[in-house]
Order: sequence, then structure tokens, then C-alpha cells
Amino acid sequence: MTISAKWHGCDLTDDQLTVLEWLRDFCQKEIRANGAKYHKSQTTPWDIIKKAAACGIYSDDFFKQLFADPTGLTAALGIEELFHADPGIALAIFGTGLPAAALIANGTQKQVDEWLPKCFGTAKDPKVAAFCTSEADAGSDVSGMKTRAVYDEKSDTWTLNGTKYWITNGGIADVHVVVASVDPELGSRGQASFVVPGGTKGLSEGAVLDKMGFRASHTSEVVLDDVVVPGDCLLGGKDKLDKRLAKARKNESSGGSAAMATFEGTRWMVAAMGVGLARAAYEYARDYAKTRVAFGKPIAEHQQVSEMLANLATDIYLARLGVIDAARTYLTTLHLGAAQGSKVKLFATELAVRATRDAVQILGGAGYVNDHPVAQWYADAPLLTIFEGTSQIQKNIIASVETGLRVR
Repeated sequence: MTISAKWHGCDLTDDQLTVLEWLRDFCQKEIRANGAKYHKSQTTPWDIIKKAAACGIYSDDFFKQLFADPTGLTAALGIEELFHADPGIALAIFGTGLPAAALIANGTQKQVDEWLPKCFGTAKDPKVAAFCTSEADAGSDVSGMKTRAVYDEKSDTWTLNGTKYWITNGGIADVHVVVASVDPELGSRGQASFVVPGGTKGLSEGAVLDKMGFRASHTSEVVLDDVVVPGDCLLGGKDKLDKRLAKARKNESSGGSAAMATFEGTRWMVAAMGVGLARAAYEYARDYAKTRVAFGKPIAEHQQVSEMLANLATDIYLARLGVIDAARTYLTTLHLGAAQGSKVKLFATELAVRATRDAVQILGGAGYVNDHPVAQWYADAPLLTIFEGTSQIQKNIIASVETGLRVR
């Protein structure tokens, strides 16, 4: 098999190939083999995170390496490979990527240099980080956020109060990046991002959430009770915030919200997750259909089944191309226009739901029991259509861009 065939028709450089082959080997040996175990126990796979850290896959250096490739191939295919192996364990490993992206999108270079390594820890002592945006009554509608940050000019400190919900790595993280409202009257444009270091007084883990899928990834409430952080924990700095708020108060373009700045840079990553999960379900169903015999022949030779497989293969191919294009655009410009991130997230994550559902259907009764991983993947897939903006929100964004109207 040629290198291109092994990597979905993509032409790779020697450097890209080295990184991706290394990642694929780790995924097959350590992640895929343990997916069912951690899905059942709903515990954080610290042993796998430690192995990933020891070999260099879980580190700020590897994170930078993924996103230093301006072609987008290393990041797009790397994320796909992780989530192809097992979505829950992959998110436990890659969950730190979202707060890391928030740091890069909103912070100064000095802040990135200080806090990015702390998000990952070291090879001998790995840590995780959390991005805290959602609240019980403010998921898709970030303008409804109730968490507040109040500035004390005399001490140059910020005091944060509120409760965050559905937070990946919430409470167990060594670094929490928290989005809070500094001017509620401005809605989402009056929000800012703050770094809350591990051990800060007043930050605690609330309820740990019992989820239907992605069970290897820790999810909980994060409670902020008079959490005081120094002024330099405001990402981007006070001067930048003051200028942005002044523009927003004059109803001028202010560059959007802190949360949206992060999501713009990460929606294509969620799309890559969707491609990986869809591919896993498709390949498992395809291989099963080639050996399962019904009515005297493999079920893959029945037109109803072969049509499902053909449709999935085609859409996975197209979704991957969309993700690579979005990754290349973002990594070369640090911006995605024309709702590109929303388009690829909508298509790829809805595809993941359909692929896992079709895989269960192709396996029939065998697919509905936990002897095969497709039942677990079917439980995992819907999350991708919900977090970082539901599919319905993505459609609103796309329609707004295409019509020039404000669709809500």
C-alpha cells in the first residue's frame, strides 16, 4: 500500500508522515484497545495520558507541532486519527487543546509562553486544562452568561463569581480558562477570558456529570466563589479589553466575544473529530458486512447495505477535504470567514451521528449490544453536534452569512 493510500489519498512530506505514523501507532496500541474499558468505568484514563506524555504526544511541544504545519494536514489528520481510535479517551487527551486554543486566540505572547506549558504539565507529571464557558442556562446563548468578573483598580485584581456547567476537565484541571461577563449590558461583547491557576482559593469542582457518551472524558460543574486573580490573568490585558468595550458601547465593531474568538478557531477541530468517529464506524461496519452472510451471500453484496456504505465513504471523503481546507485557512490566516468553520462542523458532526447509526443498523442486533464498539460510538456521536455550538446554531450562522440577514 502506498503512503498516499494509507493516508486517505493525501500527499505527505517526510516530516508529516513521521508525526502521523507515530500518532497512529500510539492510537492503535494504547487508545483503541482500552476504549470499552474506560467507557464502562467512566474514569479519566490517567495511565494513557501518562504514557502519551512520556512519549511526547501529550505535551505543549506536540500541540505546537500539530498546528505549526500551515498546510493543515498534520492537525486535521492527527485529530481524525485520535478520535478514530476512541472518542472518549481522545477527548481526555485532546481536551486540553480547547483551553490551549483559548490562550492562543485571546492571550498575549507572554501569557501564552507562561501558561501553555502549565496546561500540559511535564512528561513525568502531566496536567490537564479546562475551558469554562457554558452554564446551565447559557449554552448556545453565550450572551446569557451569569458568571461575573469585577475589577479592583486599587489592587489590580479581578474577582470571579458563578457556576460553569458541562466543563471538560472541570475541577481536575491545573489551569482553568474562564469566560466571564465584565459588562453584562453588552451581552457577549462584554465578556473576557481569565486564567485561573490550579489551587486558587474559591474554585472548586461541583457535580461530576454522568454522561451517555464520551465517558472517559471527565465532565463536571466548576464553582467560582469569590475567586481572586491578578490583573495579568486577564487574557489580552486590560488596555485591549478597555478598547474593545469602548467600541462595543459605541456600537462599533469590537472583534466579537472572548468565547466566539475561541470557537472560531476550534470548530474545524470538532469537525476533524467527527470525521475520525465517522470513519471508525464506517470501517467497522464495512468489515463486518464483508463477512456476515445472509440469504446466501455477504450482506455487503446486498444493495441496501452497499448503498449505505457507499454514501458514508463518499461523505467521509468530502468531510475530510473540508476539514483540511478549513485547517489550512485558519493556520495560515488565524481567521475563518464565510462561516467556513460552521459549515465543516455541521457537515462532519452530523455525518458522525449518521455513520454510527448506520453502523448499528448494518450490524443489526449485534450492533445494539456492547460486544461491538459501534453501540458506544453511537452514544458518543451526538455530543459533537452539541458542544462548541449546536447544529442548529451552525445553521443560523451559515444562513446569516449567506443571506446577509440576522438569522436567529
